Amino acid sequence: MKRILLLTIMFCAALTARAQFPVGGGGAGSSVVGRISGTVIDSLTKKPVDYATVSLFKSGGKTPINGVLTDEKGNFKFDNIRAGSYKVAVSFLGYQTKNIDPVTTTASKPDAGLGNIIVAPTARALKEVQIVGQQALVENRIDKIVYNAEKDLTAAGGNATDVLQKVPLVSVDMNGNVALRGDQNVRVLINGRPSGATSASLSDVLKTIPADQIKSIEVLTSPSAKYDAEGSGGIINIITKTKNASGISGSVSGGVGTRQNNGNINFNYNKNRFNFSTNIGGNAGWPQTSYTDFNQTLNANGVNQRNTNSLSSEVKRHGIRGSVTAGYEFNGFNSINSTIAVNDGGFNTNGGGTYRFEDLLNSANNLNYTGRSSNKNKFSGFDWNIDYTHKFKKQGHEIVVSGQWSHSDIKTDYTNLFTALYNSQKANNNGKNNEYTAQADYTLPINKVFKLEAGGKTIQRRINSSYDIYTVNSDGNNPVLDTENSNLYDYTQNVYAGYGVFTITLPKNYSVLAGARLENTQIEGDPQAPYANGSNSQTLQPFTASYNTFVPSLTLQKVIGSNTLKLSYAKRIQRPSLQVLNPFINRANQQSQSVGNPNLAPEISQTVELNYNAFIKSSVVNFSVYYKHTGNLIEGIASPVNDNGVVINRTVQNNVAENNSMGASFFGSINPIKPLTIRANINVFTYNPTVYAAYAGFINQDALKTRVMSTMFGSATLNLPKNFIFEAFAFNNSQRRTIQGTSPAFGIYAFGLKKQFADKKASIGFNAVQPFAVNKSFKQDISSPGFTQSFNSRIPFQSFGITFSYSFGKISFSNPMQKKKGVNNDDQVQGGDQSGVGGGGAQQR
Repeated sequence: MKRILLLTIMFCAALTARAQFPVGGGGAGSSVVGRISGTVIDSLTKKPVDYATVSLFKSGGKTPINGVLTDEKGNFKFDNIRAGSYKVAVSFLGYQTKNIDPVTTTASKPDAGLGNIIVAPTARALKEVQIVGQQALVENRIDKIVYNAEKDLTAAGGNATDVLQKVPLVSVDMNGNVALRGDQNVRVLINGRPSGATSASLSDVLKTIPADQIKSIEVLTSPSAKYDAEGSGGIINIITKTKNASGISGSVSGGVGTRQNNGNINFNYNKNRFNFSTNIGGNAGWPQTSYTDFNQTLNANGVNQRNTNSLSSEVKRHGIRGSVTAGYEFNGFNSINSTIAVNDGGFNTNGGGTYRFEDLLNSANNLNYTGRSSNKNKFSGFDWNIDYTHKFKKQGHEIVVSGQWSHSDIKTDYTNLFTALYNSQKANNNGKNNEYTAQADYTLPINKVFKLEAGGKTIQRRINSSYDIYTVNSDGNNPVLDTENSNLYDYTQNVYAGYGVFTITLPKNYSVLAGARLENTQIEGDPQAPYANGSNSQTLQPFTASYNTFVPSLTLQKVIGSNTLKLSYAKRIQRPSLQVLNPFINRANQQSQSVGNPNLAPEISQTVELNYNAFIKSSVVNFSVYYKHTGNLIEGIASPVNDNGVVINRTVQNNVAENNSMGASFFGSINPIKPLTIRANINVFTYNPTVYAAYAGFINQDALKTRVMSTMFGSATLNLPKNFIFEAFAFNNSQRRTIQGTSPAFGIYAFGLKKQFADKKASIGFNAVQPFAVNKSFKQDISSPGFTQSFNSRIPFQSFGITFSYSFGKISFSNPMQKKKGVNNDDQVQGGDQSGVGGGGAQQR
């Protein structure tokens, strides 16, 4: 309740900020701001030029102070322009640069309308029949790689997981687990903020976000100290679509396919200094059946047995996500912005099959039996945030105060019924997660050489899990509460952080970005066995932990013409999440159980990266090499244990090793002919663990060898006559190693064809994924002295679909408001199968 009151006070303070800050931003002089606008027209065709770059300079200056792109009608606009003399430069590939200098605004006449600005094609461009200008699918910026998903026609009709599969340096496995350069300890944000639901079930939440809601995806491999230290792999930020335009606009899109159906509606209103947008979208999958063969051999402590299963499982998914955003600019110096996003989704599985138990020492004990399972998973929640921005008189001088409340509910109900050997079970797992964040970020350009960024932040997490397990008969009747395995779990995590970052611009196009961050983490866990009757073997004691983490960062950059060379160092931490801390045994899968470890320390990683980016005419090449050291590596260690008279395999989370990894990545985009764009992305890295002595007996020596792993992606886009567009792509992720085994390789290919009409306001398309094979096969192996275990799965991926989209509204282009920094919780490692806040049920993908 205190945190709700805190956020309410921040909201009220923001609304009254106009009284606290003078209209002029606290400085002397006029507070009046105006705008500079115009329309870019082709001198030959007399038609508007869209996607032309318009840069704003001080009159006579050489360094731009702002820049925009023209819209489809050739319009552009610069808002919040203080009185003065400026230069406007219009440039576009194939056209001569047009300069207008001076453009003068005054306090009495703050607006400057330049009317039609005529630009002429160059001599080479005059020979061309058609000039096509569009935003690149992939952009390499100083601090990030940006994948413009709205330009990807094969993503239409899918979900966020489908889009992430094509983002440079990102890989997604068959279960939807996301990795960045092979590291799954990556923080995924939505519009710069975490979603409460993703803290417990990231892979499932991503499947509920329609691809049609996604504008772009940003990838940060070496975040500076201004970002939260959490996420050893880096940060992935999913940006949803918003329209920065005056008037009313919107769009409707969707698709129907053999695997999934989806729809999305977007509405936007922008008038004067007020903006409002809302978006709702969802998807529902057709039932999909997968098949799994399971083999397990246990040979330890006088036991020599084998378990083999042949199972099938049908899964059906659904999801919906909606958001409402509103903002108001009181003037050119004070603004407020707020967003509330809600989500609801889930998936149900039903399956079963045959089981065989073999006692390799006494065949008289062999058993053949059957099993059935059902699993209902539901997650819902909301994220509400509010940002207040105050800009001072000096350009770039500002402070942003932000708050966020994120809430999620996760429910997992499962039933496992066996005719022999194991107890049949029913379980209800309810989890609640509340996360409260407050932060302030301050930016001060001290002079042309130095810029300071500093801020503070606190994240307060409150997680509660209730897990009730019942033993039942083989028909699922006569439930009896299992007091030993039922539990309650309360978990509290408080993070306090402060940072400072200097940007130093040096002569000869050198620049330095140096910073430091200090974080304090305080954890309390209260595991309870509320039904204990004196014989409960899982009665556990509360635990606490507190640690400080110092996080430096450094980037050196040299710009050589249109090329960039960058050397960076970053330190990151990966806090263990509730899934890997929960000390109660999860017996949802009787043959392969799991348990967390409250004594886990955070992983610490340090990365050094050398990056080179070059623009060669219309082509882009980006190459990097890197070294990464990770200490206190968290992995599950599986070993045979005796569980109520039955020997099974149980996985315990531990800090098991240090890992040294060398890697190299390449991304390139070329245009061999004008209508064709070819892109390729390759990332190769090593896995070379040094296992701590305490765990040396749990692994095979073969696991200590250096392993080379890779991710590869390629795509081609062809612009055809009459507004047809064709695209094809394929990717492949090699096997991933752990100290006890491997997870399967994964690859897919797809193509799409789209036709645009009604002046490109409408389109219809056809997509095909894996068109020549219904199922894909996957194999996962783990082993150590005493046991071996393997999963062989066949999962359907083939799909065909029809997509459509339509945009409506009468709008005029406006310069987007400066992106609010807002809340950005880049933390919390996910563990295991991410099956929910509590112990969770068995999940089959």
